[in-house]
Amino acid sequence: MRKNLFVDVALIAAVKTGTMQKVLVLCTGNSCRSQMAEGYLRYFAGSQAEIYSAGVETHGVNPKAIAIMAEDGIDISGHTSNNISEYTGIDFDYVITVCDNTKERCPVFPSKAIKFHHNFPDPAKSTDMEEFRRVRELIKEYCEKFVEENLETHGTI
Repeated sequence: MRKNLFVDVALIAAVKTGTMQKVLVLCTGNSCRSQMAEGYLRYFAGSQAEIYSAGVETHGVNPKAIAIMAEDGIDISGHTSNNISEYTGIDFDYVITVCDNTKERCPVFPSKAIKFHHNFPDPAKSTDMEEFRRVRELIKEYCEKFVEENLETHGTI
């Protein structure tokens, strides 16, 4: 028998029945803050949840966000900038708005989604990479805490 091989029956059942928790991160343009949050939530949640991000507009993924996340070992280079309308058929468990503008413009979700809000500064307004790093660290801390406090732990396969 191989060491460190764990099979979590609850996780397998969740995947097979489609009951895995779903998290949506919303921002204005789905270019920086929501992309970084998606990257960290995927990292911290692992296989515990399906993570999505979108914007009320789409501005494309900011190259500085990709670079700053790569510095911390998180690859978001394959992410795309998505509009909230692309996800209207998904029954989210959690919706996190990461800027005040989006909170005010956030569409009503006809679902059981629990809504969270945290206004992060917009690093896209800065030319300074240090501002991107500062915001990245704020988002990282928030995402780690969010996963610890809200997502069910299913273990690993």
